[in-house]
Amino acid sequence: MSNTPPKPDANGIIRYGVSGGTGQGGQNMPFARAVQADGWLYVSGQVPMENGEVVEGGVVTQSHVAIRNLLAILQEAGYGPENVIRCGVWLDDPRDFAAFNKVFREYFGDHPPARACVESRLVIDAKVEVECVAYKKPGA
Repeated sequence: MSNTPPKPDANGIIRYGVSGGTGQGGQNMPFARAVQADGWLYVSGQVPMENGEVVEGGVVTQSHVAIRNLLAILQEAGYGPENVIRCGVWLDDPRDFAAFNKVFREYFGDHPPARACVESRLVIDAKVEVECVAYKKPGA
């Protein structure tokens, strides 16, 4: 990740993580980590990766890492968990729903966003993926 904040394009859109090509967890990506426009921030799905590798462990450990990756991107763009409007969650195993909810509550309990959670086989050896949409009044 670059220490230089990205600049808006001609349409006022800011794309985070396209110049370095590396995601929050160290994975190479052909898409932006996040895109910001008119106060809205769309954060791409985050999986439990550190240093380019999926972390070992069960859904609780992996959920903490995925959510921390998501929050780091929010922070990079100047947003926080209180700005999250909606989350999308993919779980590899629906039996992990209750365990994931406990972890999710630790991070979003004070400002719960709208959320959808579905079962999905993930494309890598991960048990969870989390994305979000956040909003901050422009200029705030």
